Amino acid sequence: MSLTAFDSLITGSLLTDPDTAGLFGDDAIIRAMLEVEGALALAEADCSLLPAEAAHGISEACNSLVIDPATLASGTARDGVPVPALVAELRKAIDPDHARFVHWGATSQDIYDTGLVLRLKQAIKLHETALFELAEQIADLADLHRETPIAARTRMQQATPTSFGLKAAVWLSALLRHLERLEGIRSRVLLLSFGGASGNLAALGAHALDVESCLAERLGLSVSPAPWHTMRDGLDDYAGWLSLVTATLGKIGTDLILLSQNEVAEVRLGGGGGSSTMPNKVNPVGAEALIALARQNAGLLGTLHQAALQEHERSGANWTLEWLTLPQMVVATGASLAHANRLLGSLEVNTEVMRETIVDSKGLMLAEAATFALAKHMPRPEAQAMVKEACKIVTISGLHLFDVLAEAGDAPVDWQALKDPGQHMGASDQMIDRVLETFESLKAKS
Repeated sequence: MSLTAFDSLITGSLLTDPDTAGLFGDDAIIRAMLEVEGALALAEADCSLLPAEAAHGISEACNSLVIDPATLASGTARDGVPVPALVAELRKAIDPDHARFVHWGATSQDIYDTGLVLRLKQAIKLHETALFELAEQIADLADLHRETPIAARTRMQQATPTSFGLKAAVWLSALLRHLERLEGIRSRVLLLSFGGASGNLAALGAHALDVESCLAERLGLSVSPAPWHTMRDGLDDYAGWLSLVTATLGKIGTDLILLSQNEVAEVRLGGGGGSSTMPNKVNPVGAEALIALARQNAGLLGTLHQAALQEHERSGANWTLEWLTLPQMVVATGASLAHANRLLGSLEVNTEVMRETIVDSKGLMLAEAATFALAKHMPRPEAQAMVKEACKIVTISGLHLFDVLAEAGDAPVDWQALKDPGQHMGASDQMIDRVLETFESLKAKS
């Protein structure tokens, strides 16, 4: 039975990507917890807290043991966390003399949270790789179309000409900031969770911090200065990053949908979906998914922040709430990145239509340029008034704005030269260069 669209066999292929989703399946959760238990035993043996023979026996069992998720169900329902049931299964699989050393000095939250961090470490790497792939595609688009005029739109209305390359560079600039944020995200998320019963590792006595250090090293994680059982700001920070990434991809999806509308047709989206009754339609399914997933993550982020209100040294309710929200956010981000890479990989740019849109405006999109051209020869308020009046005439007569202005006054303006949309893209070229230089610098550091 599927309870969400993410795990549905019908809709899951639209809303997830297999690599990210695989990190949140039951088998992956169990495998990560066993990895922590095995590393814990070895770390405690490193610190002479456990017999080496017992530690290696536990580690080998953790590496080979396969636990059916169903065997943990009743224990999880009873205890509110799967770790006690997992520990019981692990103890059954090893020498009885070694079984008593399993889970020595740890608490369930140590195992579950650290297992989560190990899986998030993989998710972050997957998403970073996908972000770089997407950034490469958009960087190529920005460079290729730096001289391609397109109508800028503000508040859903045609504004002035700009460069389609700059439009792409604006998308890219946000992606680069998300990549730059990852260094800080990693430092705050990839932390060992290890505090024992109440956060002070009392059961490990004088060995506590040595075990903590050895365990973190074995798992490739950093040590938190203090236990973070109920201080979830690192995960909240990461969730914010997920929401930012999907928001940027949703904005790109919105732009692409608007540009690909039949009456606009400035781009064409490959791989669209069909209608059950209208054979003429090619629906922008991938771009729509970007918008839906962005809104989903934005909503879930607020719910996850509710889970930050944890009581004292451990919270059951808010910890559970986190399980309900964070995995969906991670999976949604993976799906968004997959959709975005497919969309950009099949995008067709119709440069002729982009230019025609500007030309068809009969100069109305160049009204700002006309005002500043006239302002060189008269006070700017007078120039604005003159152009505004001319715009009214254009909408009635269908004449070109510059032809109307040429007739209305004798200012020595080369109106014919100003009709070229390519003359009105401002500092687009330099801005594109700045974004591409930032990308090259970021790649050099990675």
